[in-house]
Amino acid sequence: MADSNEMTINLVVLGRTQTGKSAAGNSLLGSSDFESHRSPSSVTAHCSLGCSCRLLGIMRRNGCELALRVQVLDTPSYPHSDLSREHVRDRVRSALGHHFRKEGLHLALLALRADLPLCPDERDHAVHFIQELLGPTWKDFTAVLLTHADKAEEAGFSEEAYLHSAPSTLLSLLSSVQHKYIFLDNQKNLTKEERAIVLRKLLNFIRQNNYQVLPLKHIKE
Repeated sequence: MADSNEMTINLVVLGRTQTGKSAAGNSLLGSSDFESHRSPSSVTAHCSLGCSCRLLGIMRRNGCELALRVQVLDTPSYPHSDLSREHVRDRVRSALGHHFRKEGLHLALLALRADLPLCPDERDHAVHFIQELLGPTWKDFTAVLLTHADKAEEAGFSEEAYLHSAPSTLLSLLSSVQHKYIFLDNQKNLTKEERAIVLRKLLNFIRQNNYQVLPLKHIKE
């Protein structure tokens, strides 16, 4: 808490190349802080922090409205076209320590494409990477962003139908993080109302976790 009338939530976005991590970060911030475009190679090579302005009309606590600020850490993908696993891990770990050491991390958002199947190897790589970064309690502080949801909708899948048809690799991952997931459209800028819906879902995940944060004091910058 910055003061009694304001809350800041700290988020980090993780995922493979071209899953839409940076675009998702921009959607959450309502900005274009992070470079995002299609490319034959990984676009993001360094971590960067984006911060929203004060947002009103999204959350209340104890009957009072709170202003909300959102901080999003965009990260290089893993696997990366130009960086080794160790380079990506060390850059993300250093950025987490630098930006969130004092306040802690509320949620890591794992970006997965809703229009592509999740294979066991990809799931295992993602889980091991997050475990390395966040430690043994990673499940409590991780939610899944199913990006490119617009393409799944174009293929005729509602959210319910999509989950009914999803492979066991994805369903087991969602189960392990207590079904904390959000479908996100990557083809358009979210309206103010759509963005508020997404942020309220994230706040609900944080509330379910009793507003705990993952302490990062052990991480070296």
